[in-house]
Amino acid sequence: MSKKVNLLDQVNTSFDRAAKYTEFEKGLLEQVKVCNAVYHMTFPLRRDNGTIEVIHGWRAQHSYHRLPVKGGIRYTPHANEDEVAALAALMSYKCAIVDVPFGGGKGAIRIDPRKYSKAERERITRRYTHELVTRNMIGPSTDVPAPDYGTGQQEMAWIADTYSALVPASIDAFGCVTGKPVSMSGVRGRISATGRGVFFGIYEACEVAKDMKEIGLTPGIAGKRVVIQGLGNVGYHAARYLQEAGAIIIGVCEFEGSIYSENGIDIERLKEFRDETGSVMNFAGTKALAHRADGLELECDILVPAALENQITIENADRIQAKIVAEAANGPVTAEANDILRERGVMIIPDMFLNAGGVTVSYFEWIKNLTRVRFGRMGKRFEQRKDAKMLHALQDLTGKKIDPQLFEEITTGGDEADLVHSGLEETMITAFHAIREVQKFHGDIDMRTAAMVLAIDKIAATYVERGIFP
Repeated sequence: MSKKVNLLDQVNTSFDRAAKYTEFEKGLLEQVKVCNAVYHMTFPLRRDNGTIEVIHGWRAQHSYHRLPVKGGIRYTPHANEDEVAALAALMSYKCAIVDVPFGGGKGAIRIDPRKYSKAERERITRRYTHELVTRNMIGPSTDVPAPDYGTGQQEMAWIADTYSALVPASIDAFGCVTGKPVSMSGVRGRISATGRGVFFGIYEACEVAKDMKEIGLTPGIAGKRVVIQGLGNVGYHAARYLQEAGAIIIGVCEFEGSIYSENGIDIERLKEFRDETGSVMNFAGTKALAHRADGLELECDILVPAALENQITIENADRIQAKIVAEAANGPVTAEANDILRERGVMIIPDMFLNAGGVTVSYFEWIKNLTRVRFGRMGKRFEQRKDAKMLHALQDLTGKKIDPQLFEEITTGGDEADLVHSGLEETMITAFHAIREVQKFHGDIDMRTAAMVLAIDKIAATYVERGIFP
């Protein structure tokens, strides 16, 4: 019988391992580690058939060293207090790693969204928001939720609309939540942000020749064989960007089963197929694996678990054949499995860094909501004219005409999506090399421990600098 793994214990184990490499006193480290507040709410739902059901929800606020706190809301039948507290802690750490000025938060409602109508989900979401508003646990300056597992733009739109109705005097009301539709002051590029961030992190890791040599790979993404677990928003976009960069997607694992093709799987066509049929199974040119979990154990260069936590445990870690495990989900590798994989020479790119693309672009959306100015609006035309003048002067000096298509490409100013993507790429690359510097400084520690050391140092330093002690 498999042992049930507690995600909060896993996060705290990672914290304790990293804390040994810091110089802060025990009491301060305990303050950084502990979840500051968790609120458990219950409320009734009148279902479409007339029956009444009690709904359970949570909101955790892990750290107030920076405000607002930030973190998604997930709808899952397995939600519980420990999971929410663990995910809030991870949010604090990932925000610190990528220099996003938020504390960590997280929310959850214990439902299977597939078993509720759209009208029922709307009533649940609006009541949940009301509960948060009445307890001052949501707002642009206090706590800013975002989408997570089982939620998306629609739920965030309901939250923003409910908050703005309950707090009508707030000019920044739509800054109470991120991941909204663009029409409701969302930001272009948010939907693909986490998956794109996963791609940037993997790409940068594969560029380090020394690290690749140690695990028996050549530098670069091109030609790398990749297995993706989870074809949701994160997994799909990560796979798409990896494939566009030259990687070969040889396996896809989903709830309904796993498929494999040594010749590669066209992710765009697979996504269309699954949208039409509801399953990845029987996709042309692929073979079905005997068991869903077998996909994780395929021989590959890069395994990207992009589903839920605790997917690689002490029970299957010995059978993982990937050389790189890139944690696109939160907590997919347990602490014990992490040790086994490390002993076998597997590189693990940790979740608290790799899936920080979502909160990074949520930060950009929050800034947009506070300033009420679309990115690119102030400078796009100015940059276009300046670049055009420079190219015209170059043509005059050389007497050679620049190709019109090239001229247009050079002089096209960045729009909102371009600027968001650029900011995300810069953030992920900078954070990756900051983690690598910590690894070098402390010697023989893995990337997860280095990332946690970096996070602890930044959060604890903020507590010290602000003097947040009674």
